[in-house]
Amino acid sequence: MAISPGQLKNSASHGPHSTADWKNMVYKRFSLGVGLRIFGIIACIYLGLWLYYSQGLWLAPAILGLIALIQIGEMIYYVNSINHKLARFLDSIRYADFSSSFTSDSKMGKSFREVNSSFNEVMEVFKQTRAEKEEQMLFLQVIIQHINTGIISFNDAGKIGVINNAAKHLLQIPQFRDITDLGKLSPKLLTDVMEMKPGQRISKKVNPSLHLIIQSTSLKMGGHSWTLLSLQNINAELQSNELEAWQNLTKVLRHEIMNSITPISSLVESLRTILDEDSYVQQEGFLIKRDGFMDMQEGLDTIANRSKGLVNFVNAYRDYTNIPVPKKVTMPVRQLFENVLHLMKEDLKVAEVKVETKVRPSDLEIHCDPDQITMILINLVKNAAESLHNQADRTIWLSAIGQGDLGLMIQVEDAGPGIIPEALERIFVPFYSTKKTGSGIGLAISRQIMNLHNGSLQVTSIPNERTIFTMNFR
Repeated sequence: MAISPGQLKNSASHGPHSTADWKNMVYKRFSLGVGLRIFGIIACIYLGLWLYYSQGLWLAPAILGLIALIQIGEMIYYVNSINHKLARFLDSIRYADFSSSFTSDSKMGKSFREVNSSFNEVMEVFKQTRAEKEEQMLFLQVIIQHINTGIISFNDAGKIGVINNAAKHLLQIPQFRDITDLGKLSPKLLTDVMEMKPGQRISKKVNPSLHLIIQSTSLKMGGHSWTLLSLQNINAELQSNELEAWQNLTKVLRHEIMNSITPISSLVESLRTILDEDSYVQQEGFLIKRDGFMDMQEGLDTIANRSKGLVNFVNAYRDYTNIPVPKKVTMPVRQLFENVLHLMKEDLKVAEVKVETKVRPSDLEIHCDPDQITMILINLVKNAAESLHNQADRTIWLSAIGQGDLGLMIQVEDAGPGIIPEALERIFVPFYSTKKTGSGIGLAISRQIMNLHNGSLQVTSIPNERTIFTMNFR
């Protein structure tokens, strides 16, 4: 476990001697010790030479020479002891071995016992800091293992670093040691994961019971690039939403079919009664009274109109359920906006509506099916123009903003009367419409197209202030 110099400095300053104190003490004591030993060696040699040449003695100089040699050996031992002590201290830090102790080494006097004590204080600081880091790491590991979101990390070589229980439960891959093992579950899933950019979010249906939302994050650690994936199975939520959507759709279908079938059934019975009551037999065939004939004519017209309405409803349902797969190309967003405004030029002129466009950056490009996205924009601009019918400010703001790795965002904004909260929750439900003449599938189809583009369509509205439809492309 690495410990920063700042942590060492802050922690060591709490002991009897700060880091700077024991450094100065070591330097002073070491310099003094070496200086005294060198002085003693020089003094013995000088005195021995003086006695030999001046007094003619040879035994005393020999003894002094022996003392000098002993001092030289003692000084070498002294220096080596200090170097060995420092080397052992630095090795302990280098290899994170904080079990070493310097208290037993006290042969060099009181000052070095104090140095030993300072060394031990520093070692204790390292030991405590490492223990705290290990506790924090253990705490994080416990949290990671107990969250419901699957977590997987792998380095640039593909080796798995962390994988929690939720990820193991979701993927059900035995011996998951390398990210390529993800191909055992789904080769396409592995390809999509390896092509993900940092911050990207994808949705992937692996099998009927596993529909994953995967988000990617990158980080640098230990000189390696790591990718962190979070995985959530939204299959249960999708099934719940799908059931609710089908229930809503069934209600709409039942409502529309009953509205058409009930009057038709009633009219057929009425026409049968008219034939029974207002017709009579003559020699040349059946005759019917004028009033009865008019009633039958009116009833048949009504049946025809209701039948036509029912056919239109079925055709609208067919359009909603048969959207083709997008044929994506890359094109400038500005060109896309120009195509939309060119197609709507006459309608906007008649409605006296002005559209202001903004593209940031100006060379922003989009990867999409131009025909399908143009259809969405036309629908959104048309709805915004209709909402401005009785407004003084008839301006629509059409903007596109690049968001780097997060994709891009297109917004259609108007300052119309807005959408009431009750309707805001249902405007994307098929066949629900706030307009008397609307089919109720325009926004539903638009959202479905955005889903096919791996994007989303959302709306925010403040009544009598503004309404913003936002198309997010990832």
